[in-house]
Amino acid sequence: MMSSEISTEALAPDRTGARDADPGFEPWQLFTLAGLIGATVVVFVSRGQTPAGIILLSLTIFTAAIVGVATWRTLAPLIGSDERGGPTVLGGRTRAALEREKTLVLRSIKALEFDQAMGKVSDKDFADMSARLRARAVRLMRQLDAGTGYREEIEREVTRRAGRKLPPAASAVRACPACTLAVDPDARFCKHCGSSLQ
Repeated sequence: MMSSEISTEALAPDRTGARDADPGFEPWQLFTLAGLIGATVVVFVSRGQTPAGIILLSLTIFTAAIVGVATWRTLAPLIGSDERGGPTVLGGRTRAALEREKTLVLRSIKALEFDQAMGKVSDKDFADMSARLRARAVRLMRQLDAGTGYREEIEREVTRRAGRKLPPAASAVRACPACTLAVDPDARFCKHCGSSLQ
């Protein structure tokens, strides 16, 4: 059988997609820090107060910090300063999560081919599992390719930096021998049928 580590990693959804981008310093952290500093100052400055009075003053300062966060979250969309440049989301998932899953599925295909060559997997099981994994890889590649025109953006940036025209991309297009559809010049697998191009 396939190694369980690779197969379960490839077939499990990525749970780290929401943590791919580091948001950096956010305004609520500033208000929380101000509340902590204000409560500390109140504790040291208010000599002769009862413990209940000190606690009440500290709670008042924390309430002011919470009101500051709420005010910021209310006004930030109006002034346009709360724009977040998070990761690219494709179909509800980040591009990094899709890339990771694609890598794991391709790795699972290689492990399955190795297990079949070693005689650990029957031909029937190999055909069934390979077809499912290849179909999944093709779906992920299509989802990634449909998300953004990153290839065109890269070519424009290279053209801008180099100051010269790139050769047209159509001259470098080749066809898949299995399905005869066009594939990228640097592709190792067909994104339409999943067959190897080497």
